[in-house]
Amino acid sequence: MSDRQRTVAGPHESTSISEVEPGGAEPGSATAPRRRRGRRIVLITLLVLVLLGGGGVGAAALYLRSVESDIERVDAFEGVPQEARPPVAAADAMNIMILGSDSRDPETTGGSRSDTIIVAHLPKGRKSAQLISIPRDTWVHVPRSKDGQHGDRDAKINAAYAWGGVPLMVQTVEQFTKVRIDHVAIVDFAGFKEIIDALGGIDIVSDREFTSIHPPFRKFAKGVQHMDGETALDYSRQRKQFPDGDFARIRHQQQVIKAILDKAASGGILTNPGKLNDFVKASTSSVSVDKGMSLLDMATDLRSLRGSNLAFYTSPTKGTGRVGTESVVFPDTARARTFYDAVRRDAVSEITAAGK
Repeated sequence: MSDRQRTVAGPHESTSISEVEPGGAEPGSATAPRRRRGRRIVLITLLVLVLLGGGGVGAAALYLRSVESDIERVDAFEGVPQEARPPVAAADAMNIMILGSDSRDPETTGGSRSDTIIVAHLPKGRKSAQLISIPRDTWVHVPRSKDGQHGDRDAKINAAYAWGGVPLMVQTVEQFTKVRIDHVAIVDFAGFKEIIDALGGIDIVSDREFTSIHPPFRKFAKGVQHMDGETALDYSRQRKQFPDGDFARIRHQQQVIKAILDKAASGGILTNPGKLNDFVKASTSSVSVDKGMSLLDMATDLRSLRGSNLAFYTSPTKGTGRVGTESVVFPDTARARTFYDAVRRDAVSEITAAGK
């Protein structure tokens, strides 16, 4: 790559919005509305429903089976060449790729979406979880799409989603991280509103005072604030007021995820049938996961997981810059290699050290 093509900016330059249609659907296609309805808060659903495993295995099993029958399934690994996939390096560990969008983001137009990519690492023993956000503009090599019309070149990582749906996204993330993806979940962050309202709101600690750029232009004070669903969703979208741009948005999303899990675990939802039913209806009515994922197995595996043993990381980067006319995020290849090698080997203490 020539110097003209690649000009690395400082680490606090904000990135541009890169918007693609998840699953490869064209923004105006007939399948796009159905897919949008089918992508709710699967991450939160999984993290909270697993808590049911600690409150009576028999009842939880029956309940989860009834929930599971309503969840939309996707063939996440169709056409993914097995010979090109990373080997399973650590027995009994699990890696789940969460692909997110925000279908009601005021900044999106014409059916386009801003994307979220998270690799959730569940170590052997399932006593903790490490959630790794990969910035959507990360500049990587995207393999050739199944139809042969796209890919086989460097591009923003979320281009894989538009060019080849979930399977090409699996290939791209596996090639970039060298970490084998075991399961895939798809989530619409706009559904956070219903989830949070079902919980009675959440508490978020803002590290600074700022005003939303979206109507009704809420003012967020520094410190702890109780937020309803609409307010928390607005908070999770903010990035332009921050010197590090999209990285701030990633931090806000991580805060909201942890706050939801903490509230679900401590707010009496598991012992209140009415609250639990509202929560489940809000979070599972339109969930998409891969065909092999079992909520019942996850509940059994993760019954001890709480917000206190979740750790959040962002994939190592060198900051933002430009490739031609595109604003991109350049990965820190050396640091990323060390970081993902620890993930692959299920070395939790090394993940913590490499992720600092």
